[in-house]
Amino acid sequence: MRVALFVTCLVDGLFPDVGKATVRLLERLGHEVVVPPAQTCCGQMHINTGYPGQALPVIRNHVEAFEHADVIVAPSGSCAGSVRHQHADVARKHGDAKLAEAAADTAKRTYELSEFLVDVLGVTDVGAYFPHRVTYHPTCHSLRVLKVGDRPLRLLRAVEGIDLVELPAADTCCGFGGTFALKNSDTSTAMLGDKMSAVLSTKAGVLTAGDSSCLMHIGGGLSRLRSGVRPLHLAQILEHTR
Repeated sequence: MRVALFVTCLVDGLFPDVGKATVRLLERLGHEVVVPPAQTCCGQMHINTGYPGQALPVIRNHVEAFEHADVIVAPSGSCAGSVRHQHADVARKHGDAKLAEAAADTAKRTYELSEFLVDVLGVTDVGAYFPHRVTYHPTCHSLRVLKVGDRPLRLLRAVEGIDLVELPAADTCCGFGGTFALKNSDTSTAMLGDKMSAVLSTKAGVLTAGDSSCLMHIGGGLSRLRSGVRPLHLAQILEHTR
C-alpha cells in the first residue's frame, strides 16, 4: 500500500524522530511511504483559537497537498481529529461548498497511526521489541474526538518484552490543550501536576502516547523534576526491534 504521511507541524519542527519512526514502522510492514512536500499546518491552531476564517486557505492547501493520496496517516490524534471533524465543517460554514466536499473526501482517507494499523492493516503485533516498563497516556483528541479506544493498548500489549502498567486516571487531561496551556497556565500546571503524580506512581521508565504535544507537556514537567521518565511516542516503541 502507498501511504502518505501527514507529518504534522510539531513532529516536523520539534520531534522529527517521531516522523522517522512512523516511516520505518510502515516500511517494515511492507508499505511505501511518501511525504507530500506541499503540506504545512492543518489549521487546527487557527480553528481552536477562534480564527476559522484564517484557517480556510490552510485547509485548502492541506486538501490539495493530499489530493492524490490513497490513504493518509498521521502520528497524531489531535491533527487527524482536526482533519476529520473540523475541516469540512469550517469550509461549509464559510460558504465554500466545493472545499467542504473536498475536505470531507480527504477526511475519509485520513487515519491516526493506531487506527491505521489496527483497522486498515488488521495488525496488532507489528514485531516490536521493547524491554522496558511503560505506561500509556490516552490523549484527549484521540480518546474523545477520534475515539481510538484501546487500539494503542492492543498494539502495546503485543510488544515483546514490554512491561505495560496501567496509568491511574488515564482519561484525565494532562493540561496541555494547545494554547490552553498559555492562556490558562495556572490551571494547566495544576492539571499537569496531577498527571505527573499518576505517571510517577506507576514507576514506569517510559511514558508513551499518540500525540507529541501531550508528551512534550508532560515530559517537560517530568524533566524539571529530574524524574528519569522518558517520553516516547507510540511510533517510537512500535518501530523498535531487537
